[in-house]
Amino acid sequence: MLNGKKIVVVMPAYNAAKTLQKTYQEVQALGCVDRIIVVDDASQDGTAALAQALPGALVHVHEQNLGYGGNQKTCYQLALAEGADIIIMVHPDYQYTPQLIPAMASMIACGLYECVLGSRILGGGALTGGMPLWKYISNRLLTFSENILLGTKLSEFHTGYRAFSRSLLERLPLEKNSNDFVFDNEMLAQIAWLGVFIAEVSCPTKYFPEASSINFRRSVRYGLGCLRVGCFFRLARWGLTRFKSLMPSA
Repeated sequence: MLNGKKIVVVMPAYNAAKTLQKTYQEVQALGCVDRIIVVDDASQDGTAALAQALPGALVHVHEQNLGYGGNQKTCYQLALAEGADIIIMVHPDYQYTPQLIPAMASMIACGLYECVLGSRILGGGALTGGMPLWKYISNRLLTFSENILLGTKLSEFHTGYRAFSRSLLERLPLEKNSNDFVFDNEMLAQIAWLGVFIAEVSCPTKYFPEASSINFRRSVRYGLGCLRVGCFFRLARWGLTRFKSLMPSA
């Protein structure tokens, strides 16, 4: 706990057998996390069995694959049911270091922010950390466009390292969001719609064969989906549509 706040880390897992245990052990070793929840999205590599063997983990296994967004929905539902005050998503592929959890949690525990992102772009080490050039360029272009459309000033919209307060998650209609990768973008759009400031901390970039990633074709579909969210957000701000499927009422 920090400042009497219960901290729960959620790990949306899919085919993460090679890196799950290492990630889990590093989170546990921090000493400030009260609960770790692993949700396996019908992996094919033994991730579920490995997760169930982790000491102290709360494990939920989907009988069928629901997608990255569907996995997160289950993660957040379980975290709230566990009484979490601060919920932090850490991918179990070890692409994001768990060492930033105390810093991200403290920014919420002290009441400064309701949402904190671990940015791979802040600090300028994304390319030297192994981010493919095409991913870096796409990330920068999409983030630039989304900042204009949503009226934000984030360095990165596409990080999977995120911390939220309980009160913020309870205000977001996450069930209306996609079950695919664009869920992440829809969630940030909902937060921006509420006028909640999104804080960022610099996160080292680590790319290696075991780290999960989406292929080029799905990346293009994801990028188009992000632009769609941004355009509808802007139209809603102008009063041209209410965009009910994603946006909570103001």
